[in-house]
Amino acid sequence: MRAWRVPRYGPFDEVLEIADVPRPPAADGTRVRVEAAALNFADILHTAGEYQERVPPPFTPGLEVAGVTDDGRRVFGPVALPHGGFAEEAVLRTTWPWPEGMSAGQAAGFFVAYQTGWCALHHRTTLGAGETLLVLAAAGGVGAAAVQLGRAAGARVIAQVGDEAKAAVVRALGADEVVVGHDDLVTAVRELTDGRGADVVYDPVGGDLFDAARRVVAWEGRLLVIGFAGGRIAEAPTNHALVKNYGVVGVHWAAYQQRAPELVAAWQREIEVLWERRAIDPLVGAEYAFEDLPAAFTELQARRTTGRVVLLPPT
Repeated sequence: MRAWRVPRYGPFDEVLEIADVPRPPAADGTRVRVEAAALNFADILHTAGEYQERVPPPFTPGLEVAGVTDDGRRVFGPVALPHGGFAEEAVLRTTWPWPEGMSAGQAAGFFVAYQTGWCALHHRTTLGAGETLLVLAAAGGVGAAAVQLGRAAGARVIAQVGDEAKAAVVRALGADEVVVGHDDLVTAVRELTDGRGADVVYDPVGGDLFDAARRVVAWEGRLLVIGFAGGRIAEAPTNHALVKNYGVVGVHWAAYQQRAPELVAAWQREIEVLWERRAIDPLVGAEYAFEDLPAAFTELQARRTTGRVVLLPPT
């Protein structure tokens, strides 16, 4: 079968290659014929050997897929690396029935982004109705999910985005207020909250945005560290956290798949209830042909994408 392979660690545009490889063994999990695979920033880190948990090369990246099992069931879920989703077939660690009414792209991107958001907003902290949630990079995959989950929890959602086109996207997702750019983030959030700041900040970017966000987190607020898509890992001065009495909270959702799979299962049930009520609606911003994976990664890394970015299987 055809699959994208990482033969050695390095930049994705230098090391990724298409190869003919054997079918993945079903004994390692549940084998599926891939209908769609969602891209995650973690795929870029895995390829470079920079993720927290390294996968020895050679391997096929692609952390979540929607597909059809050998016995004909339509399912979605996280992969069992090294048998990732950027291939004709993949192996899933756990499977969930493909929700009624979802496209293949939506189902492929339904797991990681919403699981991360639920873990952050309802486990690592408790987002209350009426609280203010500031979502950074809100038009991206994890950001868009957080906007919808925040609205479903009854929070007032302020969405930060990079341009006016993305602003239109997050308004359609239900954001109450939108801040375009980051240069005036501090002033804008203070004005929108009458100087109080945001009770919860959802930060998948880090770097300069983290530096700005900690200045607008409210007294006794919570700053959720989701990831570092901006490239620079920011520092959190402990004296600042003490004076404003806020918490800097790490959210390493992927670790729960091994440490507490029962929690992951419980969270997924809650998330699927929201889908059944249509309180959430997975946003697929772009679908790429199988051969165009490097181009898709380029757009994702440059943060020019909205919603989930999906790779289609080879034809």
